[in-house]
Amino acid sequence: MRNALISLVAAALLAANPVLAAELRIVGGDTFESVLMGQINKRVTVRLRSGQEMTGMVRAVSARLVHLGAISGREFFDAVIAADAIEAVVIRTRD
Repeated sequence: MRNALISLVAAALLAANPVLAAELRIVGGDTFESVLMGQINKRVTVRLRSGQEMTGMVRAVSARLVHLGAISGREFFDAVIAADAIEAVVIRTRD
């Protein structure tokens, strides 16, 4: 009985633990471009120098442009953003 109770408690603790989506790692030579390249087909929030934030799926990244699809609040629209206008990239790391 005691072993069953311990097993039940251990299973409950493991189930209650938050699941990590993906750990974000930055290395010395990373840029916004390289970070965004690692997020292709994933949802990110991009904060622009103007203060505006856009959340969407990263579709493509080049040295000068970022293509976000399925923009939050504008699901039927995509956005092409100048890479030099990006101030921050917010990436969800937990589900």
